Amino acid sequence: MVFGKSLLVMLIAVSWLVGSPIQILAADDSVPVSVTRPYLAELGETLKLSGSVNALQRASLSTRVDGLIADLQVDVGSHVKRGDPLLQLDAALITLEYQRARAATAEQRAALDEAQRLLDDALRLRENNHVSANEVNTRRARLNLAQASLEAAIADQRSVAEMVERHVLPAPFDGVIADRHVDRGEWISRGDPVFELVSLDRVRLDVRIPQERFSEISDKTPVNVCPDSNSVKCFSGTVTALVPVSDSSARTFLVRIRPEGNSGQLLPGTSASAIFELGDGRSRDMLLPRDALLRHPDGSYSVFVAREGIARRQLVEVGREARDNVVITGGLATTDDVVVRGNEVLRDGQALRVVESPNP
Repeated sequence: MVFGKSLLVMLIAVSWLVGSPIQILAADDSVPVSVTRPYLAELGETLKLSGSVNALQRASLSTRVDGLIADLQVDVGSHVKRGDPLLQLDAALITLEYQRARAATAEQRAALDEAQRLLDDALRLRENNHVSANEVNTRRARLNLAQASLEAAIADQRSVAEMVERHVLPAPFDGVIADRHVDRGEWISRGDPVFELVSLDRVRLDVRIPQERFSEISDKTPVNVCPDSNSVKCFSGTVTALVPVSDSSARTFLVRIRPEGNSGQLLPGTSASAIFELGDGRSRDMLLPRDALLRHPDGSYSVFVAREGIARRQLVEVGREARDNVVITGGLATTDDVVVRGNEVLRDGQALRVVESPNP
């Protein structure tokens, strides 16, 4: 040991005297790493998201005329069909008005018949010159006036009949009464909310999808809708709307789905889950362990590829995550040996030593 130290001192002294440094060989400074290779796989992933069921048809109903509520035919929870009467306003005065309009129409029709008879008589007498041509023209003018008066009376009667009908509020579509805002005996004005009517058969499911998964959904994506109250019974669905406006607070996008074959089991206001089937079962994605990725400040990604014992940095394009892997959409081949352990201390062009072989 003493001899070794003395020899080293002597070598350094000689080197200093002759002015030529002696290079002392260091041990191997290559970095030990583990490598793997990207591989292709059919993901066949499903994405389950919970959302709320909303009615496609929901209306706040109101009367089209002012009036006193005489009768309410329905209450909250009542199931109604389109055209069913929901509310009756006091129609006593408008009914009398309608009767007067009918009487006026009958009077004008009688006047028209009389004017027609007088004209026919004048035409017959004119053939024998018993009346003048002026008399015929006068009676023809009276007939035209009677015709016009009858048409005005009929129009007035129709107008009053329409007002009578407006004293009854009908259901515009099939559904259930979700709320009632009035009581019998109240005076209401035109446009005041009376009932809330909700359709049970036509519903949609609104779900919020994370922004990083939004691009994977289209109107062709298969989806099933399962009520949270009965996850055994599911319905096939169709994506009807993709709203590309993000909720900045949650970083999610709205997706709307229309269930098929719903028979009242998906109720508005309840929750349900949408199960999207991602991938077509035919395409194969290139996968790489997430640990191989190095993220840069600008948001890009790179990996180290082992080439002839040297680390080479390679920029890659990254898609979605799949458990512990990520989908590589560009920058690598399946024959590349990618550093998956030890990459955190590597530099581009640095020597490396593979201690774990690529996956077959």
